[in-house]
Amino acid sequence: VQLQAFGGGLVQAGGYLRFSCAASGIAFRFNAMAWYRQAPGKQRELVAAITSGGSTNYAESVKGRFTISRDNAKRTVSLQMNSLKPEDTAIYYCYVVAGSVWGQGTQVTVSS
Repeated sequence: VQLQAFGGGLVQAGGYLRFSCAASGIAFRFNAMAWYRQAPGKQRELVAAITSGGSTNYAESVKGRFTISRDNAKRTVSLQMNSLKPEDTAIYYCYVVAGSVWGQGTQVTVSS
């Protein structure tokens, strides 16, 4: 199983970012996927998840600002992040829920 993340970067507070994760080696459309993040000195936390059927759930801290989506044809899961805050600064990881497989992480930095 391989998870390759694309995107991330540096943005000012109030801005937006979108990044995606491409999966290979799994039956993607049958797997729930998630995005986690880990800020410096903090534990890794769930940001958003999406089931194989498209149902979603979000951390309270990102509700209304972040949107997780999936494209089964392209085998990708994406995270649209709007109204970014400095506290969103972290490394974001793509995750296959059932297989407990992590992507390599992508850095997001939000400047104030």
